[in-house]
Amino acid sequence: MSAETASDQSATAAASRRNLRPLRLLIPYVVRYRWRAAAALVALLIASVATLVVPIAFRRMIDFGFSADRIALINQYFSVMLAIAAVLALASAARYYLVTSLGERVVADLRETVFAHITRLSSSFFDQAKTGELVSRLAADTTQMKSAVGASVSIALRNLVLFFGAAVMMVITSPRLSLFVLLAIPVIVFPLVAFGRAVRRRSRTAQDTLADASAYAAELIGATRILHAFTNETMAAGRFGAAVERAFQAALQSIKARAVLTAIIIFLATGSVITILWVGAQDVIAGDMTPGRLGQFVLFAVFAASGLGQLSEVWGEISQAAGSAERLAELLAVEPEIRAPAQPVALPMPPRGEVMFDQVSFAYPTRPDTTVLDGVSFAVKPGEKIAIVGPSGAGKSTIFHLLLRFYDPRRGRIAFDGVNIDQADPAELRKRIALVPQDSVVFAASVRDNIRFGRLDATDAEVARAAEQALVSEFIARMPQGFDTQIGERGITLSGGQRQRIAIARAILRDAPLLLLDEATSSLDAGSERLVQEALSRLMQDRTTLVIAHRLATVLSCDRILVLDQGRIVEQGTHASLSAAGGLYARLARLQFEAA
Repeated sequence: MSAETASDQSATAAASRRNLRPLRLLIPYVVRYRWRAAAALVALLIASVATLVVPIAFRRMIDFGFSADRIALINQYFSVMLAIAAVLALASAARYYLVTSLGERVVADLRETVFAHITRLSSSFFDQAKTGELVSRLAADTTQMKSAVGASVSIALRNLVLFFGAAVMMVITSPRLSLFVLLAIPVIVFPLVAFGRAVRRRSRTAQDTLADASAYAAELIGATRILHAFTNETMAAGRFGAAVERAFQAALQSIKARAVLTAIIIFLATGSVITILWVGAQDVIAGDMTPGRLGQFVLFAVFAASGLGQLSEVWGEISQAAGSAERLAELLAVEPEIRAPAQPVALPMPPRGEVMFDQVSFAYPTRPDTTVLDGVSFAVKPGEKIAIVGPSGAGKSTIFHLLLRFYDPRRGRIAFDGVNIDQADPAELRKRIALVPQDSVVFAASVRDNIRFGRLDATDAEVARAAEQALVSEFIARMPQGFDTQIGERGITLSGGQRQRIAIARAILRDAPLLLLDEATSSLDAGSERLVQEALSRLMQDRTTLVIAHRLATVLSCDRILVLDQGRIVEQGTHASLSAAGGLYARLARLQFEAA
């Protein structure tokens, strides 16, 4: 065997061991509800004890009961067994309710934890992650774990207790026959462990394949109009069908492994009982054992075999849950790159809106070899209006991303109100910034809720005032429910200009000392643009503003203009001075204003 082969086998073995560990993810959640778990365990023990009492009563009836002079004893035994049946029914119902409700509660908490963790991850994570896959982990994987924590764990615990209880009673009933059972256990357990690993492996593959299909579907559903416009419905359906078929084939392999595992375990367990019954029959004939004792032993053996047989089925479901837990554990193990320092520096009060970039260089994590900003330095005084212009890809929006601390620069430093932003709490920093992005994001909610997203504690009157300043009121008046109108996922029922005006209203409502406008009027018609510019001019009066614009007409009123090209500031000044300098800004201005 080569060193490489040995290394591969060692890695495979280590991976198999690791596959069991993700289920530990559930322990802290179960501990939160330990009293409910303890009550479920008590109900489980009561039900198991009630089940194990039945063979004892059965033995006594066989050995001492069936004769006319013992009719009272038989009646007594049957009355006791009926009472045992009632206890078993109540305890089983309590166990099912407690364990199943515990599973629902644990998975609900887990979903909340996973979603909260996803929302805290840095922008660099979402640059590579697929939205559909994340949703699949949040929904499908947690649902799979709900089945395991609820019904599967309940059944597994019941059968484990039943198996061990029956095993102990078998030893008490007949040590000799129990020896045959002990010899059979390794034969049964070995395939259970071996095939369980195969089930886990195939289950993980099936879940990953389904997540890929979900990611593709989410992407297409979010762009149905583009899909229809280019008449690619057949292509999309074909690709998704192929992805679903791959997921089905992967799931089929997992099902086959579970089916083979179940068949092997049931055959071995049942075969063991039959063998033991044959040996016991020889002892009865020889007079070494009473028929009732043999019947008691066989019932205990059946309980033990049944417990193992059902464990084989549950083991497959728990193995699937282990695959889901592994995927969730991987997601929860991702740490945000941008986080608050252990002892963040407090930003000054009241806020001033002062910004400083000092020799800042940056490349996106997904393109580490492409420098987007190269030694950028500038300072913005409180209340100053700064425009950032330049050709596409010059790095204008990246300045906003760094200022909001979505990423950290490779070199240099960025300060806000005199505090280096990597020393401040990112949440406190962002509370002092209002953003109007180039691609306005609108949620599947009411108009009112979309505007209030800018400041959740705003009153209805403040929302209405922001809407009026951003000219949202103009089109709200034509909506059937006004501010309460639902505008669909991603605001699909609105025009691009209407979505952008909602984004502007959101920024107005935030009332932050620093305003970031990234092509804030790019989707507006000429009439709306003029009116929104008036609203923005009023909004910009008492706060620092950075404006990114391709339309140079929107930056004429700014105090200073920074001209970016290939990640560097190549010019800065007023519109008049830059136009007279004859550089890049002058060429851009000439092209736009002459075309106009």
